[in-house]
Amino acid sequence: MPIFEYVCRECDHHFETIVMGKQKPQCPKCESKKLDQQLSRFAVSTEKAPAMNAGPCGSCGDPCGPGSCSMN
Repeated sequence: MPIFEYVCRECDHHFETIVMGKQKPQCPKCESKKLDQQLSRFAVSTEKAPAMNAGPCGSCGDPCGPGSCSMN
């Protein structure tokens, strides 16, 4: 289900909504269907957290992942 961003032409309300199939979104503030779809931006993190990239070490259980302990 894609999330789209809109600006209402009637009340200038900015909002996001999930649009399913051929459903027509409407402004949650004034209920108008006169909307302008906005270009959505998304965030990307360039940092790598060891605990997020790997599971625990299979030898010792270290949460930093395989290769983080002296048992390897």
